[in-house]
Amino acid sequence: MSGTRGTASGRGRLSTVVRNWPTLLLTVLLLALALPAGLLISPALTGPARSTAQPAQTPAWQLVPERLSVPQGIDPLSYAAPVPVPAGVAARLDPVLKTDGGGSFTAVVQDAATGKVLYDREGAATRIPASNMKLLTAVAALRGIGPEERFSTRVVAEPAAAATPGAAAATRSVVLVGGGDVLLGAGESAEDKVLGHAGLGTLAKLTADSLRKGGFKGQVQVLVDDSLFTGPALNPAWSPDDVAAGETAPLFPLALNAARFDPADTTAPRPQDSAIAAGEAFAASLKAAGAAAGLTVAPAVVRLDGKPTADAKVLAEVQSATVSQQVDLMLQTSDNYLAETLGRMTAVAGGQPATNDSARAAVLGQLSGLGIPTEGMVAADVSGLALANQVSARQFSEVVRAITNGTDTRLRAALAGFPVAGLTGTLGDRYIDESTAEGAGLVRAKTGTLNTVIALSGYVVDADGRLLVFSFIGNGLTPGAEGNKPALDTAATALAGCGCS
Repeated sequence: MSGTRGTASGRGRLSTVVRNWPTLLLTVLLLALALPAGLLISPALTGPARSTAQPAQTPAWQLVPERLSVPQGIDPLSYAAPVPVPAGVAARLDPVLKTDGGGSFTAVVQDAATGKVLYDREGAATRIPASNMKLLTAVAALRGIGPEERFSTRVVAEPAAAATPGAAAATRSVVLVGGGDVLLGAGESAEDKVLGHAGLGTLAKLTADSLRKGGFKGQVQVLVDDSLFTGPALNPAWSPDDVAAGETAPLFPLALNAARFDPADTTAPRPQDSAIAAGEAFAASLKAAGAAAGLTVAPAVVRLDGKPTADAKVLAEVQSATVSQQVDLMLQTSDNYLAETLGRMTAVAGGQPATNDSARAAVLGQLSGLGIPTEGMVAADVSGLALANQVSARQFSEVVRAITNGTDTRLRAALAGFPVAGLTGTLGDRYIDESTAEGAGLVRAKTGTLNTVIALSGYVVDADGRLLVFSFIGNGLTPGAEGNKPALDTAATALAGCGCS
């Protein structure tokens, strides 16, 4: 009987718990909400005594919410999400995609998964693309060189001549060999960074150690081998005024800080001989590193006539950041010098000389290999600084689509390089006013700006969770007109908010 009563009693308690379950669950929820609230309120109860001054108002973000907010944002990306209807896209873009003054915009919007064209305003017309040209270079470098490849900067030494007994120590030449890394740092290698990943200070220490271990004491003459790049160092398609302003500089296969005197000053003139400038920085570091080992360094840095001999000994070597990291930096900062270097290194990877002409041919060749139509496309350079470049909005949208959805997965490495609206890179100071703020954090696109040119090509997930790619290009614009960038930004924002199915 006792067992029966115990069972009945247990069932009664269980029934009570089940009946009271909603109340218990609500109590637990209230306790969960009360704990963080108590943490916010407790400092006011346990803090110092109140003064007679008027108490400060608690900021709104510190107050306990009166109700739970409704989650905001886009639905998760899904191929099952509806494809926007072209008429709906046009209804959003046509009212905002207008120039401020003269000129015109061309535009293409595509569904990334299917390639379906959702909006087309003279999208096949070739236009001056400005720095959107770097998207083509990014694709070419990732395909032609490879995302994980690195560029080496080496120091080699010719075999030492036999010393004459009793004579003073001979001068020995060491050669700084440029291998395409134009992001060298002056100090120690910073392996957590892209700019300065390989440091000339580290290279100098390794060189001094090798010389010391080889028993050499005496004077060292630093030579520079920049023979990897051939042909004119400046592209004849560039304006001398742009070169003087520091938009680019004569191209060499080694440079400090993307050929800048100060990496933080991106609007100042650049060194006109970045190879010798890098050689001088290396010589200064070698002088400091070799002093304790009995090494001195000749004051003048000289360009090597020819190339090191085949049996030149490698004394030291440092390696750049990966190509994918350099591509990301190029897209984020829109650096012309780095873009032109990656173009030439793409040519080298294809067994071609590192010239302006070979770089352009290599970029177009990689696009053709990817299946992107290049009819009508003109590449006067690979950075977008030249006004003779001609690319259509449709060609750019296909390039972005190849990066986001193409079969060559090496191109995915470029995704992180697209500036994020209102947050990073060349879009960091845009999408901050009322008309474009809803696109902040959602639009990811490469910018392009010249005097009468503006462009924006990238990708966005719309309000239904559909990935869209787009390209907007303005040509013949009124110089200095303030409304053209906002027009493109508003158009991209409209795509982000499009539930146009």
